[in-house]
Amino acid sequence: MKNHSIVDRRAFLKGTGVSLALPFMNSLASAAAPAKPPVRLAFMYMPHGVIMDQFWPKDQEAFLNSPPSIIQSLQPIMNQCLMMKGISGVPITPFSGAPHALELSTWLTARLPDASTRGRINIAISADQIMANYVGAHTLLPSLELATMPQTWKENQAGLHEGYYSYCSYRSPTQPVPAEIDPRNVLNRLFGKRGKEGRVTQTNPLDRQMLDRVIGGARDLRRTLAKVDQQKLDEYLDSVRSVERRIAAIETRQQEAALEKNGVGPSNRHATDSAPIEVKIPEGDKRSEYMQVMCDLTVLAFQTDTTRVSTYIGSRPNGASYPELGFTNQHHSQTHYGNDQEKIRKVAAINKFNVDQFAYMVKKMHALKEADGTLLDNCVMMWGSGLEDGNKHRRDNLPFILAGKGGGALKTGRFLSNVKGNQGDLLTTLLSCVGVPLDRPIGIATKQIAEMKA
Repeated sequence: MKNHSIVDRRAFLKGTGVSLALPFMNSLASAAAPAKPPVRLAFMYMPHGVIMDQFWPKDQEAFLNSPPSIIQSLQPIMNQCLMMKGISGVPITPFSGAPHALELSTWLTARLPDASTRGRINIAISADQIMANYVGAHTLLPSLELATMPQTWKENQAGLHEGYYSYCSYRSPTQPVPAEIDPRNVLNRLFGKRGKEGRVTQTNPLDRQMLDRVIGGARDLRRTLAKVDQQKLDEYLDSVRSVERRIAAIETRQQEAALEKNGVGPSNRHATDSAPIEVKIPEGDKRSEYMQVMCDLTVLAFQTDTTRVSTYIGSRPNGASYPELGFTNQHHSQTHYGNDQEKIRKVAAINKFNVDQFAYMVKKMHALKEADGTLLDNCVMMWGSGLEDGNKHRRDNLPFILAGKGGGALKTGRFLSNVKGNQGDLLTTLLSCVGVPLDRPIGIATKQIAEMKA
């Protein structure tokens, strides 16, 4: 009997203590037992709901061929998407005065906070962390939590703890999971040099020297791969370099903005000028570029099987503005639009902007081959909001978009216009589709939504 050299999904390129997990490649799987790619699950959040008549398609034909303006960017891959109208949120009584404290915190828990302990966090483990508990032992990171803005909003609607404004992931009812807003730190977590205990020991893992060493090792590996996998390896390493360059460009702009704020303009800047001690994403920076870097990091994390669970909070319930769209009004202030058509236009533009970033991510995943299909085929990516709209704070018909087939569990290319279910039902069904066994429903769930499944 011949001995086959089997390199599993989490094969690594190594160089001087640095390791990069490889994408799935058929040449690295056993000829006798081809490895099946794992299924991943990701959530991307936007607060304050949507302009409903510019979000929901009129019917199945419009969904595929002439989608509304807010979701227009998804049209090239609508056959990879699933939309369902009729999913209700968690009823918020006795917290009727706390719509924004609860829109994010109930989104992945499908449960209200404990009313008897309002001043501290006490809600429920979230769907992403339920999955992380099940699959996290197979990957370097159990889960990845990202955010665009600092999670520091301070308000206490209905006496609820301010943390409910900031977190969607909860490791336990009393333990929120902080999200990372610095893409460089995310890179360190994903690809940093690690010591014996697995802790990151190198603060700048994607420097030129490290990449050159890894790519040198990749050249040796390429000779053992089939042609299609050689191309896949090349594309993967190119994408790692691309993300690093884009992060470096953002950091350069941040440093220039900080220096100019202190009166050091481009014309009189000296080589000895120190960079700012603290680097933050400026409010006036291009939010789309920043969000796309975070989306790229999610794609890389999934492609390399560094994690199989991710959340990304696109903006916080209050305080976000979008100068890139030509106006500086804060998102929240515009959502109370009444009959003001200009405010409606601005909210619709913000909605479209956020869906566009989701579309950027899932279209990239659809273009990446994995096994016999694409990376997106083996993922479930969900974009959504915890409110139906921000004008009246309704929760009867939450906006959601699903992309990816979940390894064949989801039937995509459909708009289901009259689904009966709630947020807990949706989350319970999603975990079932990605293979996570549950001993009880999530939050307020009473059933699984059978129409979603293939």
